[in-house]
Amino acid sequence: MEQQEIIWGIAPIGWRNDDIPEIGAGNTLQHLLSDIVVAGFQGTEVGGFFPEAEVLNKELQLRGLRVAGQWFSSYIIRDGLERVVESFRTQCRYLQEVRADVIVVSEQTGSVQGLEKNVFTDKPHFTDAEWEALCQGLNQLGITAEEYGLKLVYHHHLGTGVQTTDEVNRLMAGTDPEHVHLLYDTGHIFVSDGDYMTLLRQHIGRIKHVHFKDARLQVMNECKSAGKSFLQSFLSGMFTVPGDGCIDFTEVYNELLANHYRGWIVIEAEQDPAIANPLEYALIARKYINDSLLVQTPNQERGDENAAGSV
Repeated sequence: MEQQEIIWGIAPIGWRNDDIPEIGAGNTLQHLLSDIVVAGFQGTEVGGFFPEAEVLNKELQLRGLRVAGQWFSSYIIRDGLERVVESFRTQCRYLQEVRADVIVVSEQTGSVQGLEKNVFTDKPHFTDAEWEALCQGLNQLGITAEEYGLKLVYHHHLGTGVQTTDEVNRLMAGTDPEHVHLLYDTGHIFVSDGDYMTLLRQHIGRIKHVHFKDARLQVMNECKSAGKSFLQSFLSGMFTVPGDGCIDFTEVYNELLANHYRGWIVIEAEQDPAIANPLEYALIARKYINDSLLVQTPNQERGDENAAGSV
């Protein structure tokens, strides 16, 4: 199968976590970025602890790294679009300065992902009027993002009102495909639905950003039985990097390639860095990518920077 232009990144969440700032607090930006180079990735996403654009650009340039994008918590339903746009523009300006490609949006109205609630049963559900407001608002934010050279990619996420495949279907049906795109996250949809291929196949044409997140099946089942929160679940080890869990990424990757996906695939796994050494797990992911995903041909040997899909 012909390889397409894939950019491989790894998220900072393995080193430091914005939801629980105290874990991994000793890991500096320089530490994180240098680990990413050692592990052989091309870039990362912006974490909440990242510095102003000028400082970040210097550190990226020194290491030959790029920025894919950054998370944005929207509250369109709760606060209305007008109250969201100003902070959205501020973040877009920052991302433009660091030459990012996407802005990752997740509607957080009613979200339980940061609360001590059962993430598997206590998620919010939107009314018809709320869905209408969300979709119209996202269309406008998508247009705004384009002013800064960015694509808006929507992140379906555990504990939110857009979590399941059915909910993603409704969001995609209600938004403009020219302005609202999809971030496909293997781990979130697997834990939510027990299936990660249906969503991928149904919306492959809307996917403009990808997160490869693996899951430990036994831990996931234990967390569900215990009714744990999102934070408790990932601290228990529910998520991990590709090659260390139960998801078959060869099936996912081949589907992306078959449909000519181009763009970032970002490795992401919320774990406690005191337990899961970030560099160690980055190297586990890198080895899995090399050994199981990248197609090797005489002209595409591992480490060949001119080979499409290589790192």
